Amino acid sequence: MSNTEPPCEAIVLFSGGQDSSVCLAWALERYERVETVGFDYGQRHSVEMQARTVVRRAVAERFPQWAGRLGADHILEIRGFGAIADTAMTAERAFELTDKGLPSTYVPGRNLVFLTYAAALADRRSAKALVGGMCETDYSGYPDCRREALDALERALNLGMAQDFRIETPLMRLTKAETWALAKGLGGEALVSLILEESHTCYRGERGARHAWGYGCGNCPACELRTKGWEGWVQAGRPALAP
Repeated sequence: MSNTEPPCEAIVLFSGGQDSSVCLAWALERYERVETVGFDYGQRHSVEMQARTVVRRAVAERFPQWAGRLGADHILEIRGFGAIADTAMTAERAFELTDKGLPSTYVPGRNLVFLTYAAALADRRSAKALVGGMCETDYSGYPDCRREALDALERALNLGMAQDFRIETPLMRLTKAETWALAKGLGGEALVSLILEESHTCYRGERGARHAWGYGCGNCPACELRTKGWEGWVQAGRPALAP
């Protein structure tokens, strides 16, 4: 396949969170076959591993136009990597800025590792598009969310695997409010409702408290971003963003 030909198969990095759920819908709208991959790296919010199963099943049940395109799900266990990181994502640590000026939730190179594993999987599954929810608009400041870093990785993966993968980041330039709008543009209020009720974002893994924007502790960095996005979208009149 040449670089000018659009890929027909995609693998979505799917955590079961808001962003990856929107990315899954985005990919299902575009590609003939879409598989998902999740990573167990010892994250504190392991409830997301349960949420991803629920979201996948609900997508297939509620959106028949996508059901036939949704392929296999893969879970990769990389707890050794999570242990090396030793961050607030994998250990009982406060959510704060480190001496490097980065959030304590930053897992060094996490997106780079995820995409490398996803590319190895894609090589065996004949998929050419790797879809991730990385964003550098409303985000926590992780350096491996930047498009510049992902462009460099894309080149390295293609050189190292003799492939022509594309790392697709549909949320890269969107605010969190615009991510809600994109969800509505893709699947209407039905998709918004699914993501609201079933996706999981909270770093603490809280599912007890139901807020206007969904479930979570309400004060971790992930919940704060999700709150800000929801409120901004609602205040704007709950618009739909064309995919």
